[in-house]
Amino acid sequence: MKFKSVNPYTGEEIASYSEHSIKQLSTILNKSQDAFRDWRKETVSDRCKLMAKAGEVLLKNTDRYAKLISSEMGKPITEARAEVEKCAWVCAFYAENGEKFLADEIIKTDASRSYVRHQPIGTVFAVMPWNYPFWQVFRFAAPTLTAGNSAILKHASNVLGCAEAIAEVFEKAGFPNHLFQNVFIGHEKAEHIISHPAVQAVSLTGSEGAGSAIARLAGKYLKKTLLELGGSNAFVVFADADLDEAVSIGVNARMMNTGQSCIASKRFIVEDAVYDAFIDKYTNAVIELKSGDPLENDTQIGTLARQDLGEIVQKQVAKSIRKGAKLILGGKQRGAYFEPTILADVKKGMPVFDEETFGPVAAIIRAKDANEAIGLSQSTDYALGISIFTSDPDAALAYTDRIADGAVFINSLVKSDPRLPFGGQKNSGYGRELSRDGMMEFVNRMVVYIA
Repeated sequence: MKFKSVNPYTGEEIASYSEHSIKQLSTILNKSQDAFRDWRKETVSDRCKLMAKAGEVLLKNTDRYAKLISSEMGKPITEARAEVEKCAWVCAFYAENGEKFLADEIIKTDASRSYVRHQPIGTVFAVMPWNYPFWQVFRFAAPTLTAGNSAILKHASNVLGCAEAIAEVFEKAGFPNHLFQNVFIGHEKAEHIISHPAVQAVSLTGSEGAGSAIARLAGKYLKKTLLELGGSNAFVVFADADLDEAVSIGVNARMMNTGQSCIASKRFIVEDAVYDAFIDKYTNAVIELKSGDPLENDTQIGTLARQDLGEIVQKQVAKSIRKGAKLILGGKQRGAYFEPTILADVKKGMPVFDEETFGPVAAIIRAKDANEAIGLSQSTDYALGISIFTSDPDAALAYTDRIADGAVFINSLVKSDPRLPFGGQKNSGYGRELSRDGMMEFVNRMVVYIA
């Protein structure tokens, strides 16, 4: 089988990649196991130094890597540069904090000495998506490798050029051979990897279906999983909010990466008193967004990563309109391009409320008051993050016990930050990435007790 990388803006094939055979996978897995055995013996300090160098490699090659991201999946080039720079940040963060995070944790007991030691566990298999083809991988790889593990990456089949570039980063930084390796496979070969004794855990960022399938396989072989899945984040606007600020942030929260983000705000739940004013301001702001060639610096809306993804969004929009949603703006698809779209009068039972919409579609929902707005925000199977806009942050904080999401951002869009744990609940997955929590996901917390 051949995997093709196709530029979604031009339709031109960039490159093709041959699928790895079972024999090749076995060789990759055995080399990963050998690399881990040597790597775990390195001091944490030396691992951190190499991770710092990885960040330097990223910064030195930002433009080249950003162009590759934009060409393979259509992200506007300015956002692609920011993605590469954020990857350098996460490398620097773990380089700076790795020794502190992995230090022995002293616990006072009846023993003369007792503590928790943090040990690497082996090879971690990562299954990663195309929407942030560098960031999603480095968010996993930086803490995992710094902790002393090895890694095998199965990247999305349309961004395998990015996968190779990421492997290049670690090679140029001086990491040992075979510590970070790519596999080019279809989903049907994932079991061969997960079943291998070298693999001790699986980290997946992707759809609910992919997460469920991988979790079943990992459970079969008693391997730990971390799942970061979809989201239908609410963007709640209370009546006392600064509407200009809410609109400005709200446009970015929905339209960044052409709406292809699990943590994008997808459901805009607005109190009745400011509902019409918010729609007017939001529509005027979205109209000003410039669509075009992702490689142009002034482009704000590129393409979706593939044409078929646009077809899915088109069906969600059309069905919602048939169910009573009002089309305010956009709604049309041309190839892999989907117009920035605004739907008003959205209600539960419509696809744009109930499902994750992975494209530039803002669903605006009316709430009679703040209490109903919070209730509507939680009327979903997802629980990744929520934004609340208000002039009284304490009023928003009072609702946090009713919120199941992994994150609450007040007067800000939901975003990932190396310093903060990141993850969700319910159909949005489980486990936490980033911060100290992300490193602790893939270590053995060994108790040492000396009587």
